Amino acid sequence: MAEPSSVTSEESLGTKEAEPFEAEPKKPKRKTAKRRRRSSDGFDSFATYFRRVLKQVHQGLSLSQEAVKVMDSFVKDIFEQIATEAARLVRSSKRSTLSCREIQTSVRLLLPGEMGKLAVSNANKAVITYTTGK
Repeated sequence: MAEPSSVTSEESLGTKEAEPFEAEPKKPKRKTAKRRRRSSDGFDSFATYFRRVLKQVHQGLSLSQEAVKVMDSFVKDIFEQIATEAARLVRSSKRSTLSCREIQTSVRLLLPGEMGKLAVSNANKAVITYTTGK
């Protein structure tokens, strides 16, 4: 006599009807905030930052969509050029760490004359105010 818990030959052949699967009750989903769709590179644009800076500098002015697109492509292009030049400097010095020194040097090399010096000094000032504010 076979025990009730043993598998019969019909069950092993798969001829027995499958019982419906009872899933555990689902947990209620939390409401999530809608997220903006991102572009293929994972970053939308600098548009929010343009508006913030413009608000600080000139209270009543705004930018058109076309101006935002032009500014956005300009900032992305400059950022890519600085990163490429900094990586080239790291490789030429045979080191594996990109530091602020390479970024400063690449900014001085890419931006002409006084603009490069002004950019580096403003960046240093911004870093100092950020670190002292923490």
